[in-house]
Amino acid sequence: MGNILGIQLTCDALSTGFINCTRRKAAYVSRLEHNLIAIQTQLQKLIEAKNDVMTRVANAEQQQLRRLNKVQGWLSRVEAVEAEVGELTRDSSQEIEKLCLGGYCSKNCKSSYKFGKKVSKKLQLVATLMDEGAFEVVAEKVPQPAVDEKPLQPTIVGLESTFDKVWRCLVEGQFGIIGLYGMGGVGKTTLLAQINNKFLHTPNYFDIVIWVVVSKDMQLERIQQKIGERIGWLQNRSFEEKASGIFNLLSKMKFLLLLDDIWERIDLAKMGVPFPASSRNASKIVFTTRLVDVCGLMEAQKTFKVECLADQDAWELFQKKVGEETLESHPDIPELAQTVANECSGLPLALITTGRAMSSKKTPEEWSYAIQMLRRSAYEFPGMEKEVFRLLKFSYD
Repeated sequence: MGNILGIQLTCDALSTGFINCTRRKAAYVSRLEHNLIAIQTQLQKLIEAKNDVMTRVANAEQQQLRRLNKVQGWLSRVEAVEAEVGELTRDSSQEIEKLCLGGYCSKNCKSSYKFGKKVSKKLQLVATLMDEGAFEVVAEKVPQPAVDEKPLQPTIVGLESTFDKVWRCLVEGQFGIIGLYGMGGVGKTTLLAQINNKFLHTPNYFDIVIWVVVSKDMQLERIQQKIGERIGWLQNRSFEEKASGIFNLLSKMKFLLLLDDIWERIDLAKMGVPFPASSRNASKIVFTTRLVDVCGLMEAQKTFKVECLADQDAWELFQKKVGEETLESHPDIPELAQTVANECSGLPLALITTGRAMSSKKTPEEWSYAIQMLRRSAYEFPGMEKEVFRLLKFSYD
């Protein structure tokens, strides 16, 4: 009796399971038309939700934010479902024609069952995506790189030893503020850019390296804005409120502030920049200036003079930029070239710019004209070395 009862229970369970399974399969067929209408309606709602999310993402990206990975993943899944539902819709009329008995049966049960099951599963997926698309936040701030690489001239002859001294002082010395001074065109900006780029290969020494060009028409508001942009403090607030926000952020960082081309004292505290402590592992400030007095006004604890090139170094660099072909194009040109190089007064950038300009000049007349231009620039604009670079525009007639 026990065996009979066990067999009967097993048979009943199998029968019930078979009936339930058959009912589920039948439901895929009987609800096919209803599900096709429902999936179109729900898909349209999903597309509207996707468009709303994309609008929010576009607005956030205009504010320099980055879309979240989960948002991008959701958008990709929605686009995939759109394509899949479109394919089902294209095949739907063919499958509906197979239905009979008011849609409760099919002339091809296997085909209608498989198609109905696909539609039902996609309808569930659309509903799931609708629930997943309720994002409170769609984007985040883009993490700032510790260092922004600066365009850089090839290593300039004569600057290597100065760079090494400044570098050791920066990473080993106990100086919070370092000043680099020297005449215009001597390579101070190049030196500062080398320091900046060196930290690309020295990770984790500073939390952030900030580069700001100051120039002669210094405006505290503009300098403060550049610092704020670099550390992600973009709030549209008063000068004092920005200073407070910058101070709070920088006080929690180990920062290196590089200020290029200072002509007068900058009130760092007024802008919100914390004064660097005199210790090896503290934040640092390095600035360049043409005026040695500015080093004192900025309370530099260590200063370096960036010198002009020695005559031989200047001549070698000039020859390299002009090129052997031009120097050998006429017997008189080497002597004229030596005169042009001397007129550049050992300034590396005048080192380089004039040599490039003259690399295509292969007659003595052109070189003589260049010498006249250089001497006239020096006479008309004494102390303004950048005027020397007008040679780039010179034309010989």
